[in-house]
Amino acid sequence: MEDEAGAPPRAVRRPRPSTAERRAEILRAAARTFAAKGYRTGSLADVAEQVGMTHAGVLHHFGSKEQLLVAVLEHRDREDVRDLEGQHIPGGLELFRHLVRTARANTRRRGIVQGYSVLVGESVTAEHPARDWVTHRFTVLRGEIADAVQALDARVPRDAAERAASAVIGVMDGLQVQWLLDDDAVDLPDATAFAIEAVLAATLAGAGAPRPLGDVPDA
Repeated sequence: MEDEAGAPPRAVRRPRPSTAERRAEILRAAARTFAAKGYRTGSLADVAEQVGMTHAGVLHHFGSKEQLLVAVLEHRDREDVRDLEGQHIPGGLELFRHLVRTARANTRRRGIVQGYSVLVGESVTAEHPARDWVTHRFTVLRGEIADAVQALDARVPRDAAERAASAVIGVMDGLQVQWLLDDDAVDLPDATAFAIEAVLAATLAGAGAPRPLGDVPDA
């Protein structure tokens, strides 16, 4: 087809997506890739193919596969609270309900859970690129959970609330590993709820609660 002057029409050039749009596309593709293939098997080439880029193009935006995974996890965290008031993790009892809902949601995104578990495990090694992110995440989460414990009962000492927070995080991450290895043996949301309720019950009962283990001596 020609225009009125008899010349062929010019091709309409689509505007190039902005850097933010490009990063968002890569994040969505990475989340799909890690969810479908797992973190180890899913490659940057898989991600690049979905967004019409080269492997080097993905690295230009995120630097490394580990940094891309961290960005995917941060995106997941934002999505988890998107519909909550203030788009922030709630406090008090609702925080613990939120953790159980998160465990339930995680059963539908196995690859992301796998990537998170691998990242956390590897981050204990020296100079791992995600070490600071994982450390900061645990610090913030411990504080938020400890605040939620004290919101349930202000008489709980801060050290006891923080001990409970560490236990909740440890149990949740440990249950995820067990579930990844054998999801028939572990009902992730049910076991998560049970563990959180057990930690809360012991913490809220206070120092006067029975201690079945007593003082455990050194081996």
